[in-house]
Amino acid sequence: MSDSQKTSPGDSAETADSRYAIIATGGKQYRVSVGDVINVERLDAEVGSSITIGQVLMIGGDGAAQIGAPVVDGASVSADVVDAMRGEKIIVFKYKPKKRYRRRTGHRQALTRLAITSINQ
Repeated sequence: MSDSQKTSPGDSAETADSRYAIIATGGKQYRVSVGDVINVERLDAEVGSSITIGQVLMIGGDGAAQIGAPVVDGASVSADVVDAMRGEKIIVFKYKPKKRYRRRTGHRQALTRLAITSINQ
């Protein structure tokens, strides 16, 4: 496969619609475009339902960017809830040298998978 045929995961969405938004949910920020599928912290929403995220920090793409202070007025991002799942297991290992202290625990974060359907202004 030549270099011109290789595509990254976001190429198809960017060619169809170059608009993107930066949203905040679950204490984290995500850059999303229409058609993206993202994993966010667990939300109280049923699988198959549609949600609206009102914390849009920035909208960019077509020409000038709109930057909020702290959010863009009247902007929202609509998404469909695809799945409610748990993330990959991480191991938490606590250790104190020379004291025979070792603790090994695991953690799996609760996640919600969202499919972005539209960016509204």
